[in-house]
Amino acid sequence: MKASWNNAIIADSDETVVVEGNHYFPSDSVNQEYLQPSDTHTNCHWKGDASYYNLVVNGETNKDAAWYYPEPKEAAVEIKDRIAFWRGVTVSK
Repeated sequence: MKASWNNAIIADSDETVVVEGNHYFPSDSVNQEYLQPSDTHTNCHWKGDASYYNLVVNGETNKDAAWYYPEPKEAAVEIKDRIAFWRGVTVSK
């Protein structure tokens, strides 16, 4: 699977984990140069507290377009050290 936005490949992996329709990419398959930490945090009752990244590609910013669970709850341990995308990021084979 590949995640792309603004003509750049953000992540590429054959080992994504799908949860609630979202592909979670291993952190080491994500091009870190496009990630900028965000102050946004949300909570999921069964996954835990999520943190976000802004994507910055070719001078454009996609606010909070990537998220991850630094310490997921036990029910979601499979997504630890993984990052998912939304807000216009295309995920395809």
